[in-house]
Amino acid sequence: MRVPDLTSPDWADQTEQAVLDQALILAPKAGWTLAMVRAAGLACGLTAPETDLLLPGGPADLAALLSRRHDAQALAALPDPAGLKIRARIRAALEARLEAASRDEAAVRRWAGWLALPRNLPLALRLTWESADGLWRWAGDLATDENHYSKRAILSAILISALALRLQSGREAAMAFVDARIENVMAFEVWKAGLKPGDLVRDFAAALGALRYR
Repeated sequence: MRVPDLTSPDWADQTEQAVLDQALILAPKAGWTLAMVRAAGLACGLTAPETDLLLPGGPADLAALLSRRHDAQALAALPDPAGLKIRARIRAALEARLEAASRDEAAVRRWAGWLALPRNLPLALRLTWESADGLWRWAGDLATDENHYSKRAILSAILISALALRLQSGREAAMAFVDARIENVMAFEVWKAGLKPGDLVRDFAAALGALRYR
């Protein structure tokens, strides 16, 4: 267990990460719940009120911390994109993000099940959008026009569906799906022309449901 340095100005950040470490141990059996969050805090020496003060959103705050940890791990594992063509960049980015999540597979299943609840869908969409945005920025996309949103919407949909496949059927199935969808990323104008309102939310919710119910 990582031990927060109480004298550090980053004490809160360190403690959040320590609680997350404990949550990854507890969540597979306890689920992604407020009780689990408080138990994780207790394992780090925090009382329930102290845990609530540190993570006022409870499971939502911890869900965001896990997603952003996986984002950071994926970006740290990626090479310099300068020598890669854009298709190879997107494939590498998706693979790195899937691998980061799969290392916490048991906890991610409970995390995904919690995010699949209707009341949590806005948070799930926001976190996946953040992941897609980080991967596109690593790939060199700095567009600020409507293409910015189209590309991230496509990558968000691919990422969550690929994660469901990665956890259910393994790496090969997930990467086969990614390879089959790379053309959607590259031909986003064609995709955008046929997009119907709510398609992304529908597909996203279906993928989260697959993660939850397998």
